Amino acid sequence: MSQDLAAPDGRRFGLGTASALVVGSVIGTGVFALPSALAAFGPISLVAFTLVTIGAIALALTFKGLAARLPGAGGPYVYARDAFGEFAGFLIAWSYWITAWAGNAAIVVAWVGYVEVFWNTGHEVGWSIVIALTGLFLPALVNLVGLRSFAAFQIVTTVLKFIPLLFMATVGLLFIDSANFGDFNASGTSWFGAIGAAGAIALFSYLGIETASVAAARVRDPERNVGRATVYGTLACAVVYILGTVAVFGTVARADLAASTAPFADAANAMFGGQWAGATVAAAAIVSGFGALVGWTLIVAEMPRAAARDGLFPAAFARQSRGGVPAFGIVVSTLLAAGLTVVSYTSFEQVFVAVVLLSVLTSVIPYLLSAAAQIYWLRTDGRRTRAGHLVRDVSVSAVALVFGFWALAGSGYQAVYYGMFCLLLGVPVYVWVKARGGVYGEAEAVTR
Repeated sequence: MSQDLAAPDGRRFGLGTASALVVGSVIGTGVFALPSALAAFGPISLVAFTLVTIGAIALALTFKGLAARLPGAGGPYVYARDAFGEFAGFLIAWSYWITAWAGNAAIVVAWVGYVEVFWNTGHEVGWSIVIALTGLFLPALVNLVGLRSFAAFQIVTTVLKFIPLLFMATVGLLFIDSANFGDFNASGTSWFGAIGAAGAIALFSYLGIETASVAAARVRDPERNVGRATVYGTLACAVVYILGTVAVFGTVARADLAASTAPFADAANAMFGGQWAGATVAAAAIVSGFGALVGWTLIVAEMPRAAARDGLFPAAFARQSRGGVPAFGIVVSTLLAAGLTVVSYTSFEQVFVAVVLLSVLTSVIPYLLSAAAQIYWLRTDGRRTRAGHLVRDVSVSAVALVFGFWALAGSGYQAVYYGMFCLLLGVPVYVWVKARGGVYGEAEAVTR
């Protein structure tokens, strides 16, 4: 990693903040809305959630190995470029950029559901859009001001969002009524089809495990801290995710859960009666979503910035403001997320599920090529340096690779179509940027 790409020491953060960035990015509001999206499948979706968790842990371990070897800013972009060349790197940067701003649209839609526990309780679409746009533009403003308070903000919001999930994952289990679960497979399809479809939606709840690697230039001692933060953050999320979702399924009837826009709040009300418990959970979910949007608004511009430094994205993405942030990338990405939210905002279910599947598909591509890059290295240069752990490391990366294909298959034809269309839209951008640079063929990487 070149020194000019790294953040000044005063603006770099350590293992605690890097772990908080992972947990804060993974736990947005998506998981707070996820039980409603999974309720259509029935309890079989919990099997899918477990399989997704295994795959997410395998991915986290794969990123740990990659980050120790290639700690440059951009994470999956750097890994793919190092193994497969600059065009593969560009596709990863482009795909992940779509994932990040489309994912912000999905996060803010779920966030609106919890805001509307207190305001716009009738879910009038016009006001919902106003709330959503506020939830996108305020985090952008926080990032544009600068990174000086980023560490404290991420740690505080991560703690506040973790508490209700931890509560549901422990105390909530005591209130489970098996009658609320309903039919094991309520999807009307085969077990295999239901698990695949539910798994594609559940994967959205783990998007963000790679964020420490994407922001590696802002982490102290990235060779060591990025990998540890990735694994620690993923494991912490896995525990509260699975147990918390079981608790929600067991405390809210499936039909009510499928229609809910704030399932964790409804579960809390079902456990304790009245509205105070649900309002408390909703308030925590609002804080959680805002913290995640602040983190993702930074991340959404980091990978394009790394690619722009290598001449693979428009040069404007590489420029930083006086506050030390990639302002152009933040502004453009926020406007795109806002546009996607406004265009597709017809109902909670349609917006959330459609945008989730799009962002999942575009995230799977960076995950697939990252796992493939690690296997490629392990089977070539890695055989000489890691012979003692070769079988273990190859097996973990192979699980991550298979997991990526499984998630891709479960996304559905419509998501695959739109996702691949968005991905291939990057090809003319690549040609334009390369032609403007006057370089034919591979160029030397700055961020390696």
